[in-house]
Amino acid sequence: MSDQAKRVQRIYLVLTLLSTLAASFIWGINTLFLLDAGLTNTEAFAANAFFTVGQVIFEVPTGVVADTWGRRTSYLLGAATLLLSTLLYLAMWKIHAPLWSWAVASAVLGLGFTFFSGATEAWLADALTFTGAKDEMDVVLGRGQVVFGIAMLIGSVGGGFIAQASDLGVPYLVRSVVLAFTFVAAALWMRDLGFTPDRSKGVRAQVRLVLRASIDNGWRNPPVRWLMLAGLFNGGVGMYAFYALQPFVLQLYGDERAFGVAGVLAALVSGTQIVAGLAAPLLRRMASRRTHVLLGTTLVSAACLLAMGFMSSFPVALAVVVVWSFSFWAATPFREAYVNALIPSAQRATVLSFDNLMDSAGGALAQPMLGRVADASGYPASYLVCSAIQAAALPFVALARREDAPSDAIAFKPDPR
Repeated sequence: MSDQAKRVQRIYLVLTLLSTLAASFIWGINTLFLLDAGLTNTEAFAANAFFTVGQVIFEVPTGVVADTWGRRTSYLLGAATLLLSTLLYLAMWKIHAPLWSWAVASAVLGLGFTFFSGATEAWLADALTFTGAKDEMDVVLGRGQVVFGIAMLIGSVGGGFIAQASDLGVPYLVRSVVLAFTFVAAALWMRDLGFTPDRSKGVRAQVRLVLRASIDNGWRNPPVRWLMLAGLFNGGVGMYAFYALQPFVLQLYGDERAFGVAGVLAALVSGTQIVAGLAAPLLRRMASRRTHVLLGTTLVSAACLLAMGFMSSFPVALAVVVVWSFSFWAATPFREAYVNALIPSAQRATVLSFDNLMDSAGGALAQPMLGRVADASGYPASYLVCSAIQAAALPFVALARREDAPSDAIAFKPDPR
């Protein structure tokens, strides 16, 4: 890897560290925060669903922003939007705001993350290609997962114990401060390499051109389409399964005010992400195709969610959470490398945003339903439904395998570290 490529990697890892640290201060307590604000389970997950509705609405438009005005511009808009929406969350918690206001704020929060989603991956893919390190994408993404996991571990544990020592609002204030640092870091160091925004055709014409090309290279590209459809089911369960763990595991623990334990639970998830990121080179040796990894991890994830539906032991639940989390994070760099290699640079951010849209659409549809199941029949029943939804992704991953896409085969190269 050249010096310039190493600098790109460092910037990517620093931004990943800051943005994840900011986000994760509330990941261990978010559901507890919403319940403390006076919402029921159904209402809390409805609020989370509006977060994903915001992602559905804004994923493609913000991807067009990244492809038309630049990845750096999109990232800066994301940091600013997340900062403002986090402060809005804090204000609404203080006044026990009604559900409709949580819906609006959650949608704005979703807007902030969509500015990040496609733009960050597209920036990294373009910059690595520009610096001659395109083949190192899997390894860099794996290292990004390690940094993501470390930041999530620090933030989630810190947020849980900060909330226990003070109140549930303080982690949101800390998050706002770190988001401000994220904005400054991106403004100083992030530059678009290997990508030049084309504004010569005017805004409307450029938006139409990018969207048309994105549909051709995304939805009409069979290998990408099948994984997008699989993402509809993955997104339907992933967010609910994680956030429902907070109250469910505290029930098993026997103390529903042990916010520090909720933070430790989120730290377990981040710890498995670190291990999964470090395991990426090993998995490259073990698997001949990326879709083999995706099939295996999807099957394991469905089995773990099924086990959670019969759970009555706190220690066993933690062990199952570790396996479930590892299967999720182990799949991520392989899926991202598979999809990125099939998309032209000029439409990459928009297609990736459309891919994220499918995940978000699944979450928007599933979360209120799963929250209602939890209110009516308990958390274990909702995890049984989660398992069935997760298993529905398997046929689409198998169809992607049948396409025999060029990016599916893993051409192993020794890790240069």
